[in-house]
Amino acid sequence: MRKLGRTLLACAALATVAAAPAKQAAQASGPDPDNPSCPGRPDWGPIKVMTITPAVKDGKHVLILEGVVESTLPGRLKAAIDQDEKIEEIWLKSRGGDAEAGNAAGRVVRSFPGMATRIPAGWTCFSSCNFIFMGGDRRYVDPGGVFMVHMFTHTQDRDVIDVSVGEGTEETIKLIGEIEQSSALLASQDNDFLIRMGISRKLLTDVMYKQQAVASGANKSTRYCLSQAEVRKYNVVPLETAG
Repeated sequence: MRKLGRTLLACAALATVAAAPAKQAAQASGPDPDNPSCPGRPDWGPIKVMTITPAVKDGKHVLILEGVVESTLPGRLKAAIDQDEKIEEIWLKSRGGDAEAGNAAGRVVRSFPGMATRIPAGWTCFSSCNFIFMGGDRRYVDPGGVFMVHMFTHTQDRDVIDVSVGEGTEETIKLIGEIEQSSALLASQDNDFLIRMGISRKLLTDVMYKQQAVASGANKSTRYCLSQAEVRKYNVVPLETAG
């Protein structure tokens, strides 16, 4: 029986997201009709390994992170910050990727006291990118920036489910058990991370875990984009850094 882990979960979610551009190309600019809180064409960066680019923006030394979160990111991010003691902000544009790597990268960011994270206007930070962003001591979602969340789930990996069903009832029961166990572990890890980073746990219960795991029936919403009021309500952007 195949082993399911958090990385598989993140990759399944990423595969679903990666299929979206063709649909988005057919949409006019404006809200996503299936996810009306979100833009129809989010700018969440390229489908390639996340790049880390030093830059000077408005007189600040920043690192620009763009692309897909993968396992080498935490080490590369730490090395990039270590190389330049003037770095004070990390700017993020990503559709997510490896959830464990996103969590670890968030802890790397938090290990540097005073480090800020930012989602600039027009940029989108989704899925495991959320956890990198939440690692900042100070956090900013600029007006027009998009903090997009979803419910992490194994059930988006349709190939795994189809194969297990084809192998018979026993394999399907095993898969369901693994999904239940992994989901419980995931919820616990997410909860612990939010507590450590000073984020309201209600972000999970009120928003993330209320999204559809898989679009079905009349309700096809699988993503949610927080408003400026909501990023403050859930302390995604601390009140002392607002504005």
